[in-house]
Amino acid sequence: MNIYETGFDGLKIIKPAIYKDLRGYFFESFNLSVLEKNGLSFNPVQDNESRSSKGVIRGLHYQLNPFAQAKLIRVIEGKILDVVLDLRKESSTFGKWFSLELDSENKDQLLIPKGFAHGFSVLSGIAVIQYKCDNVYNQLYERGISVNDPYLKIDWKTADDEMIISDKDKGHPGFKDAENNF
Repeated sequence: MNIYETGFDGLKIIKPAIYKDLRGYFFESFNLSVLEKNGLSFNPVQDNESRSSKGVIRGLHYQLNPFAQAKLIRVIEGKILDVVLDLRKESSTFGKWFSLELDSENKDQLLIPKGFAHGFSVLSGIAVIQYKCDNVYNQLYERGISVNDPYLKIDWKTADDEMIISDKDKGHPGFKDAENNF
């Protein structure tokens, strides 16, 4: 398992070692001791999984403190564009976003620290995504930012007429109006 920097403090790309043979493949998707040896602290308490079709955009979601969540994202099937937005006011990358294509072939993962909003767009026919979270979901602390905020100018790699966005996600405020206690 190799861990790479992204230019955003705490945001890491994790590339697992994949062992393939005639039977298929094997890889270690999570190892706490490897993270700790690399100076990372991440202790998941909840696993989530979602399945979405091509054109679906989910996000940008986050939870306020004290229920903020760090997440480890991986794609079990398909391909997505994973997008994170730094909401940490004291960060040098505050208000900037980072994107990375994740897919079930290369098995790369994204470790997202607390203080980021997260979303993704589905680039394949379907995509199954797993999220490991280090804090439990709490609806009262759930917030979101509009995926189409003109201030952010996120390229979701999905044509406007192909975007499938829930009514709830369409109702999120823009970045400048979003509640934030990071």
